[in-house]
Amino acid sequence: MSGISDTEFNLIQIERAADDLRRGLPVLIQGLSDDGEDPTPLLVMAAEHANSETLALFDEIASDSFLMLTNNRAAALKVAGEDWPVVRIERPDWMDGGDIVALADPTLDLATPLKGPFRRINHVADDRDVAAVKLAKLARLLPAVVAAEITANVDGLFEDYGLSVAVADDVLSADMSQATMLRQVVSARVPLAGAEDTRLIAFRPLGGGVEHIAIMIGDPPRSEPVLVRVHSECFTGDLLGSLKCDCGEQLRGAIKAISEAGGGIVLYLAQEGRGIGLISKLKAYALQDQGYDTVDSNTRLGFEVDERIFAPAAEMLGQLGIGTVRLMTNNPDKVEGLKSFGVQVSERVAHSFPTNPHNEQYLATKKSRTGHVL
Repeated sequence: MSGISDTEFNLIQIERAADDLRRGLPVLIQGLSDDGEDPTPLLVMAAEHANSETLALFDEIASDSFLMLTNNRAAALKVAGEDWPVVRIERPDWMDGGDIVALADPTLDLATPLKGPFRRINHVADDRDVAAVKLAKLARLLPAVVAAEITANVDGLFEDYGLSVAVADDVLSADMSQATMLRQVVSARVPLAGAEDTRLIAFRPLGGGVEHIAIMIGDPPRSEPVLVRVHSECFTGDLLGSLKCDCGEQLRGAIKAISEAGGGIVLYLAQEGRGIGLISKLKAYALQDQGYDTVDSNTRLGFEVDERIFAPAAEMLGQLGIGTVRLMTNNPDKVEGLKSFGVQVSERVAHSFPTNPHNEQYLATKKSRTGHVL
């Protein structure tokens, strides 16, 4: 496409494909084999959008479909693979849209206790499989899809159905590509309570996608380590004041502490729910109501314990001229995450707040299972 780079074009294609998945439409995943030949494309559709209408369209295009889940979700269903990241499951004739949704969504486990038994297909996950589930994550959906190998004329499918297409390698590298293509799009003064000398600087990937915000408090000198908080957005905690987490307190506390220290930055990253998205986070909350902790809730949904990467934070700091930081966090993994992308962390600054009856277990799980220093 004229006027944009190949990487930017690839990101646009991925955004289109992810949008189609969110609408319940099928998309094509293409890959490259070791010898450089195009393997059979995969037609995929988000499992949580399965119903009679969407399945009818899918089955009109392809036959011999199956299901793909992450190994975490497959383990919960007793069909885990041999340490495969993605597992293929047979789609029997009796399985309708409601059954497929229940397979993908563990919040329905109590309402549908007699699911299965399911049969795993003996197939070692390839890049197409992993990319298909990754695309569902990028679409902020549960990581489960209906899939089929496509042997029909792909060009004809484009003409007949207008399918979006994404290349597996591009999907798998999308997070890093978006991070390296972040650009500042606006900077505006926004006085905050207790930090009136504040600017918000918005960053957006060139190929589209979600924006991240740098909350610049004062004008910290770049010649010495800058006090920084890397904060993942939390709609429930930051905006609504939820008592289930400590996110709102951490955000407001960081702004206050940075202002009192004379300046610094809060990087507000669009990584809701440790990167799984708001709706999936609410599903995790529903599982916590059933007795699962935050770690098991995420993995039962099919996600990793933490889906975030810190490449966007490193890129933003670099563009702001900041190479060394004093990092406000109780998460050692966040320190190592920034270091892995070239940020020098001179000090970890403790940043914790008292518990309440609603978040005691949440914070205890952080300490015992994810290594937070609390």
